[in-house]
Amino acid sequence: MMPPMKPLENPYLSVRPSREEAEDAVRTLIGWAGDDCHREGLLDTPGRVVRAFEEYFAGYFEDPLDVLSRTFEEVEDYDEMVLLKNMRLESHCEHHMAPIIGVAHVAYIPRKRVVGISKLARLVDIYARRLQTQETMTAQIADTLKDALDPLGVAVVIDAAHQCMTMRGVHKTATTTITSRLHGLFKSDPRTRQEFMNLIASPSVGRPVS
Repeated sequence: MMPPMKPLENPYLSVRPSREEAEDAVRTLIGWAGDDCHREGLLDTPGRVVRAFEEYFAGYFEDPLDVLSRTFEEVEDYDEMVLLKNMRLESHCEHHMAPIIGVAHVAYIPRKRVVGISKLARLVDIYARRLQTQETMTAQIADTLKDALDPLGVAVVIDAAHQCMTMRGVHKTATTTITSRLHGLFKSDPRTRQEFMNLIASPSVGRPVS
């Protein structure tokens, strides 16, 4: 059971619809699709869909800056890259509400402060669990990390498949979309940028190195 959620911090939504209204909307869509929402197999579907939406879009109810607020300065003057790669990412396209499934690679070079690595994963999830475009999500993750930590550099790359392209429309099942956002040394220093690209392309732990 999820804890009660605070009101959406959304300038376009003054009043959040009730759970009952949300479930009624699902019933309407089931009927519009051509099925009977009152048949046995669909009786509990509206409630399940609403509960699933609470999980899919939980990012609206978390503050990304708050997640990054606890930092550490006792890092023995560490000033090299910190990289989390191949973080699974699950989001939804704001145009069709279809899933976006992929991986995120997030790196930064500390100036004075570092943040717990699990917080980077949470930052990705907060923005992923909203209706999104991949371009916007990539920029939000990178810009928030830059603003919160004031690092020497930030790099974010997302590689994802969009189900609005694979399950409908053009049906290009093997296509993925790659987006990036670079700040600081990752943008100004070609050697730093290349090191990042080499690291995210290198084999993961447990794979043999060729």
